[in-house]
Amino acid sequence: MTYALPPLNALRAFEAAARHLSFKLAAHELHVTPAAVGQQVKALEARLGVQLFERLHKQLILTAAGQAYLPGVSEGFRHIADATSQLKPAGAVPLQLGVHGSFDLRRLKLAEFRGAHLDIGLQVLQPAGLHELAEGKVDLLIARGLGHHPGHRCDRLNEGSGLGDWLIAPEGTADCPEIVSFREWLRAVLVENPLANRRPRLVG
Repeated sequence: MTYALPPLNALRAFEAAARHLSFKLAAHELHVTPAAVGQQVKALEARLGVQLFERLHKQLILTAAGQAYLPGVSEGFRHIADATSQLKPAGAVPLQLGVHGSFDLRRLKLAEFRGAHLDIGLQVLQPAGLHELAEGKVDLLIARGLGHHPGHRCDRLNEGSGLGDWLIAPEGTADCPEIVSFREWLRAVLVENPLANRRPRLVG
């Protein structure tokens, strides 16, 4: 059976905006910009041929069509989330780490982290950057740059000023237990091995 579904990103944007009645709060939840949420919703309305929101001055209101559509969309996402949770190892909280392409993963001692934190299912995506973090493909990111990103907590991993390696997480999830655990682990690894503070030497 083929399901006639709109793009899932557009549905996520609509569902979040409808729950919060705010593009700004939906954007914070989805780690994108309010403009991106608005564009996704507008594209969904165009595809469906119906208006889902009344856009008033500083206020967002669901139309009758939006009110009718929301329960089914929310229930669909709940079913997907429930089905996904059943595939996870018992008690393991998923944590997706993005890492920029030139970073040497051996510096992170990930095998030791996984052995010491059986309650966290750590997965790594490399290369990854701010785009993957904004789209929710990763929960936190080791990025190379200046570390100034509004709406995100940025912790520098090496000494000095200017360009460096930074651990970046959205402010809304920066204090989640699994992210705090990884941040503390990373600090301990860097203290034990000062050489890890040096940028890997690039060849060519």
